[in-house]
Amino acid sequence: MARGKTPIKIIGERNIALNLSNPSHHQQIALIGKALSSPTRLNILNLLKNKALSIQEIAAILQIPISSTAVHIKCLQEANLIITETQPGNHGSMRVCICSMQKFLLETFDSDLDCQNNTISIDMPIGSYFQCDVKPTCGLADENGVIDTYDSPASFYSKNRVRAQLLWFQKGYIEYRFQNLINTMLTLSEISFSMEICSEAPGYLNDWPSDITIFVNDQELGTYLCPGDFGDRRGKYTPSSWPNGRTQYGLLKTFSITDSGGYIDKDLVNPNISIADLHLEHAPYISLKIQIKDDAKHIGGINLFGEKYGDYPQGIVMSLIY
Repeated sequence: MARGKTPIKIIGERNIALNLSNPSHHQQIALIGKALSSPTRLNILNLLKNKALSIQEIAAILQIPISSTAVHIKCLQEANLIITETQPGNHGSMRVCICSMQKFLLETFDSDLDCQNNTISIDMPIGSYFQCDVKPTCGLADENGVIDTYDSPASFYSKNRVRAQLLWFQKGYIEYRFQNLINTMLTLSEISFSMEICSEAPGYLNDWPSDITIFVNDQELGTYLCPGDFGDRRGKYTPSSWPNGRTQYGLLKTFSITDSGGYIDKDLVNPNISIADLHLEHAPYISLKIQIKDDAKHIGGINLFGEKYGDYPQGIVMSLIY
C-alpha cells in the first residue's frame, strides 16, 4: 500500500445470501455470476481480500493495462463484491479498492415451500406500497442514498419510490397489497408478515420507543412497542453510501393471525381476531397496513428496511401456512 494512503474501513459483516426461488435476487445473481466468470477478476478479488489497492497497483501486480483493470473493477463493483473510494495520491487523486464480501451463499433449495408444500411466501419490496399518508420526519433511500428530498411526503410519490430499500416516517401509515394466493381447497391455518423495523428518531437513539400498529385487511392485529432507532453500528447489509450516525438496522418482527388470535413473534396480543375475520375469499389482494396512530402513547415513528439495508436480506415477507 502506498505511503500515506488511508485504508478503507468496512464495518460489520458483508455476507451475501441469495436464493434462486426469489425473483428479486435474479439480477444480483447474474451480476455476481458475470463478475466471477473471469480468472482476472478472481485474481483481483484475491488481491483485495485483505488489503486495499489502487487500480494502478492492481494493474502493475497483474501486469495488465490500467484501462482493462478499470473495466474489471467496474464489473466487481456492480456486483457489490468490492467497494472503492477516491483518495489523494502523489499525482492527484486515485481510486482505492477493497473486497467487501466475506461470504457468498447461493441457495437452490426452495425455502419458501417446506417438504409438505404447505407454505407459500411472497417477498414484497418495501418500495412497492399501494398507498400512504405520512408525516415528517420522513423519507426514502436506495443504495445510492436519499430518493428525492428529506422530510417531504411528496417524495413517497416519486417515480423512483420502487427502488426504495429504506423508508421512514414519524406518523401516518403505509399500505401494501399482496397478491391473494389463497387456495380455497385447503384450510389456511396461519397468515404472517415478517419485516425488519425500528423507531425513527433524529439521527438515531437506541432508546426511542414507538407504538407500531399492524392491520391486515383493515382488521387491527395489534401494536408492537419498538424500543428504539438503532444506529450504534453498521447494518450488515447497509450500503457504504449510507452515512454513519443515522439509522443502520432494525429488529426482525413477525406479525401473524391464526384461528386463535393475533400474534407478535408467537406471543398472543389480540385474542379477538381470527383468519375468518379477514374475509380472504372476497378480494384479489391481501392488505397490510403499518401505522403510527395520531393518538398513540409513543409516537416514535418507524423505519422499514429492504433487503439491501439493515441486518436481514428481505423486504416484507407474507407467508400462507396450510
